[in-house]
Amino acid sequence: MSGPAYRKVSLGRAGVALEREPQGSVLLRPAQPLGPYPARLTERLLHWAKEAPERTFVAKRESGGEWQHITYAQALEHARRLGQALLDRGLTAERPLMILSENDLEHALLALAALHVGVPFLAVSPAYSLVSQDFGKLRQAVELMTPGLVYAADERYAPATAAAVPSGTETLRRENFGELLATNHSAQVDAEHAAIGPDTITKFLLTSGSTGTPKAVIHTQRMLTSNLQMIVDCLPFLAEEPPVLVDWLPWNHTFGGNHNYGLALYNGGTLYIDEGKPLPQLIGETIRNLREIAPTVYFNVPRGFEEIARALAADRALAEKFFSRLKMLFYAAAGLSQPIWDALHRVAEETVGERIVMITGLGMTETSPFAICANWQAGRSGGIGHPAPGTEVRLAPVGDKLEVRYRGPNVTPGFWRQPDLTREAFDEDGFYRSGDAAKFLDPSDPQKGLVFDGRIAEDFKLDSGTWVSVGPLRAQLIAAGAPYLQDAVITGHDRREVGALVIPRAGIGDAQQLARVVRHVLDAHARTGATSSNRVARAMLLAEPLSIDAGEITDKGSINQRAVLTARAALVEELYRDPPSARVILAPRT
Repeated sequence: MSGPAYRKVSLGRAGVALEREPQGSVLLRPAQPLGPYPARLTERLLHWAKEAPERTFVAKRESGGEWQHITYAQALEHARRLGQALLDRGLTAERPLMILSENDLEHALLALAALHVGVPFLAVSPAYSLVSQDFGKLRQAVELMTPGLVYAADERYAPATAAAVPSGTETLRRENFGELLATNHSAQVDAEHAAIGPDTITKFLLTSGSTGTPKAVIHTQRMLTSNLQMIVDCLPFLAEEPPVLVDWLPWNHTFGGNHNYGLALYNGGTLYIDEGKPLPQLIGETIRNLREIAPTVYFNVPRGFEEIARALAADRALAEKFFSRLKMLFYAAAGLSQPIWDALHRVAEETVGERIVMITGLGMTETSPFAICANWQAGRSGGIGHPAPGTEVRLAPVGDKLEVRYRGPNVTPGFWRQPDLTREAFDEDGFYRSGDAAKFLDPSDPQKGLVFDGRIAEDFKLDSGTWVSVGPLRAQLIAAGAPYLQDAVITGHDRREVGALVIPRAGIGDAQQLARVVRHVLDAHARTGATSSNRVARAMLLAEPLSIDAGEITDKGSINQRAVLTARAALVEELYRDPPSARVILAPRT
């Protein structure tokens, strides 16, 4: 019996060479070599401004609802003018450009200008300015980076800049943007562009990891250009036809700012800025955009795909538009539940008579981010695939898991002004220690690829000395409680049994209904006969939202397990109190 039909799309050559090392590590090298890539990213801007000057590079809705387009020819001219304005201010890595803005045209052009003339820049999460109550993380970022110029989009950012930016630092808003664009560029712009080399710093991206303190990941030209070529080598259809993206992912994160913004520029594509968000109350703007613009490739986080799947199933016209020329779905940042995977395929088959290839991979800010990719038609959600061309992966034993370590041109040289953290981040052979764990889908056949096996730093031991693997256990709870449960923080370090602080999905179910769902999940889990390390014995629903100031959550929705456990230590104590409080939900004893 033949399998389901998929829309044809060009994918790269999968496969991996495996070498077992004396210390017990496994070294993986991709079968496909890395293709040639430019020394400077904006060489692609010069190319497309010449080859397709009137094609739209980036577009965003104006307040009246019409799309405002920036063509490649316009983008190059703007980059030269803005680049001159940045050079006139003497900006360097020691005094970089800092951007406080959501995704918009001014942000897109400032980033492009900085890339073009070799001025490093840092885009900071808008949440640090617009959601934070104490501006602590923004203040830390400013102290670490010492920016020479801060672009703060509008008056909403005024309280944050007043609190965090030194009075002597130049700060500009959108109303000043016309002045920057009026700058006449000189031969200096072309000279600075020509002087850019592979090791020139392009940007910094903030990542907090498990510490909660911002680290600025250095990105070089080589990292960005090699990584974008890795994407093309894995997904060659992106170079066969200019991709069209409708994308909300924030540019202060590596997925949106490096991967999606970059692949549009690299391949002469068009990026439509989506001001929607993957939340029930904000997904409407995304749906509005997808009714008008049919993407050729669609990227999102799993939470976004949940909302998209629900909307597509309810609206045949939307589904017909969405799938009309779509070649691939790509999810990242977390695992996609199998029910959502199945729902997307089901709607596609009902709408266009075939499935759309849906893949994922594994990477991180420090790898630009693309590093591992499952570029084949997987039958189920979860497989992350093989190392991307040009990337070596070492699976190194750490406890009872295998840590993923990376080496390649896409890997960062380290953290800005934090040499001790940089030294600790690499092993003796120059592989970056990711903190992620992976294992083979089929240990007897490495060619079937890898699967994600959680974060090593999140794992812990019960008082029996038994290890608890947090990632897989958390994923099981979320899947079993879908769509009511958004996430869970696993507890139990040095305790007798595993517990969970459960985060309900906003707007779905009342407190009693949610408690019944959690009780049902724990009951079902107990009936599987799982051991103490694989069974959640007690749980509590979180009533208070997670805090960005406490480092519990990012603006992208990622949850820092360690930060939650620290901030909610009193709740953890209550969870394990004997006798239990009325808020604690217990699994049946086996």
